[in-house]
Amino acid sequence: MIESQILLDPTAEVSPAKRQRVTPPDSLEGKTIALLDIGKRRGNVFLDRLEECMAERGLTVKRYAKPTNTKVAPLNVVQTIAMECDIVVEALSD
Repeated sequence: MIESQILLDPTAEVSPAKRQRVTPPDSLEGKTIALLDIGKRRGNVFLDRLEECMAERGLTVKRYAKPTNTKVAPLNVVQTIAMECDIVVEALSD
């Protein structure tokens, strides 16, 4: 007998939308890059170094953070990133 299994969506979306992959830009020049700290341990260390490397290349970087790693980013943070930035790098760790 096969037991039924319940699969959970780790994105916290109630009904996940199918999205087409966004084509990456040819260059980062002239783009504003968001660095999003999701609150995991030492993620900020990774983002600090990444920001340093990007600044050396003359790239524009803005930093954002979730208040905790256990919840999705608040809507105002997501909207701010969408309005102010072209590209997002999200720090993960573990």
